[in-house]
Amino acid sequence: MRSARLELALQSGALVLPDLGDIVVLRPRAGDDLSALPHARVVVKTGFKPDHDYFAAQGYRTEGSGVVAIVCVPRAKAEARALMAEASGADLIVVDGQKTDGVEALLKDCKALGLTVGEALSKAHGKLALVTPGPELAAWAAKPMQVEGGFQTLPAVFSADGPDRGSVLLAAALPAKLGARVADLGAGWGYLSRAILTREGVKELDLVEAEAEALACARLNILDARARFHWADATTFKPTRFWDAVVMNPPFHTAREADAGLGMAFIKAAQRGLSPSGSLWMVANRHLPYDKLLTSLFKQVEEIGGDPAFRVTRASYPIRAR
Repeated sequence: MRSARLELALQSGALVLPDLGDIVVLRPRAGDDLSALPHARVVVKTGFKPDHDYFAAQGYRTEGSGVVAIVCVPRAKAEARALMAEASGADLIVVDGQKTDGVEALLKDCKALGLTVGEALSKAHGKLALVTPGPELAAWAAKPMQVEGGFQTLPAVFSADGPDRGSVLLAAALPAKLGARVADLGAGWGYLSRAILTREGVKELDLVEAEAEALACARLNILDARARFHWADATTFKPTRFWDAVVMNPPFHTAREADAGLGMAFIKAAQRGLSPSGSLWMVANRHLPYDKLLTSLFKQVEEIGGDPAFRVTRASYPIRAR
């Protein structure tokens, strides 16, 4: 979809790239085709580790600035605005995104801000338009937020206004004593990690988080020397030694639609990383089909808490393939 609009814009002359200078592409998603752009001049910048790794594997540079910035519009309005502020140092901003992700609203907001917005090109259920950057975009830069409990968050991270209900339920259900080595998979900005570190027996805690901004918040929120921070995809992360416990509130969206497969990948990662006597403590929406997978991967599975919308589960003794 993105490639179709880029190709049309370049072929039609709606977008003319300068002869010199790099082109920074902000927040593309794995699978996006950037081949319409001159590869050697492209810098891909994203804080989401799976996407970062996807483009790095294709040989794209991942650090630097450019004379042109292409903003790949995300679903979250605050994140889209923050990306526009980040792009404001370029000579030209190309805004590209799906209508369902709010590209039309973002372009409208740019006009309301007083920026010059060119005629939008429509294709593949999305729009692409050129925006002339200005100092007004500084007002859209991400600003830290203080939430209940003394945590710091950023507007674009998950549950930025405070801990989500599922995480609160899981934190309350954790036992008084956990094992020595614990992991928080998909740690976010550190709410569950702080709860883990109050439990008896914890000597090491791995915070594994794919979103760089969320992990940066966690580093500020968790100052305990037992914590170790990993910018990594939790579904493929491998610990140096088995964990005694894994705690997690796994995501289940990769795009606009729910994707139970993502949560299942988290469960499999937890099972692989746990010691033979280890336990997984997790919360998930009740409608998600995790039961069959859990019982196939763990000898003991029990519901230990929750509410009408969420289920808190303990799964113990991972089953190893023979």
